[in-house]
Order: sequence, then structure tokens, then C-alpha cells
Amino acid sequence: MIGKLLAAFHHGGFFMWPILFISFMGAALVFERVRYMRQASSVRKEEFLNQLNQLVLQGNLERCIALCNQHPTPLTKIVRSGLMAIASKKSVDEVQTAMDAVALREIPKIEKRTGLLAMLANLATLVGLLGTTVGMIGAFSAVATVAAHEMAPRLASEISEAMNCTAFGLLVAIPLLGSYGWLQTRGTELVDDVHEAAVATLNFILSNRDKFAR
Repeated sequence: MIGKLLAAFHHGGFFMWPILFISFMGAALVFERVRYMRQASSVRKEEFLNQLNQLVLQGNLERCIALCNQHPTPLTKIVRSGLMAIASKKSVDEVQTAMDAVALREIPKIEKRTGLLAMLANLATLVGLLGTTVGMIGAFSAVATVAAHEMAPRLASEISEAMNCTAFGLLVAIPLLGSYGWLQTRGTELVDDVHEAAVATLNFILSNRDKFAR
């Protein structure tokens, strides 16, 4: 199987190399994005909020901040900024501004570079088609000078080799496009969770702010 793939790659011509490079770029990007998503969602939202709310009701601001520091994720960083603002005796608007400032920095990181996967998938397909087109042009040029009885088998062989580029391009593009769809959906869910949890936490903290003054 591997031998056949290597032979097909060899016969595909020059354009197989750009497609291979695109596949390496896409694989590295998928790995980086999946790793970040796992880290960003490493804190269970409900469990974290329950622990935080209990500490807020106890008026233990230091432990609230320590809890956020244990697992640095977009959610905990946003909440921590609000807690730090409260520790500095900031007003309600200033607490909100502090959390919004961190959210503007952390939220884009969740969706960062994901869109490049769609571009790489399209690029792999187009380069594959270009390689096939160039190969087809070469195939018809090659059979123009051969004898009539050799034309059909020679043309079939040349076209078969030229189609390797399209097949390889699609072989790279399909997983990249699937990964893009999954990462985009996962990122949207994560952003929604962060926004929902941050707003709920802010409201709860501010409504129980007097407990930190004990």
C-alpha cells in the first residue's frame, strides 16, 4: 500500500510537492489548535463556578484568586481580572471594564488561525487541479508525435499519472476541511461558554461584594 502511494506520488510530478507541504502545514496547525482547545477547556465550567461561588459566599477573595490561578484558561483569566479589580476597591464599571479588557485579549485566541485550515484545504484542491491540468497538457503533447496504434495506451497512461495530483490534493483537502469544521464548531461553543460563565460570575460577585469587606 505504501509502495503504491509512493509510486503515485512520484508519478504525480512537481505539483505533488507543494501539496505535501500544504499537508504538513495543515497537520501542524490542527495539532496546535487542538492542543490549545484542550487547554482552554481544561476547566469544567460548572465545577469551577460552584467552587468559586462558595468561596465568594465565604468572602474569601484570596482563595478565589488562587482558584483562578490554578488553571489559566480564558474563563479563569477573565474572572481573575474582575476579582483583582474588586481587591483594588474598583467601582462596578471599572470591574466590568477590567473583565472586558481581558476578554478582548483572550477570546480571539480561541478562534485564532482556525480559518487558515479552510484556505489550506482549498489551496490543496486547486494545486491538485493545476497539477492535473498541466499533466493533461503534457499528455496530449506527448501523444501528438507517437504512432496511431500507440496513442491510446500512451494517452491513458499519461492521464492516469496526471490525475494523481487531483487525488492527492483531495486526500489532503478533505481531512483539513473536516478539521476546520470541527474546530470552528468547538471554538464557537467555547466562546459561548466563556461569555455565559463570565457574565454569570460577574453578576454573582458584584451582588455579594459586601462579603469581601468583612
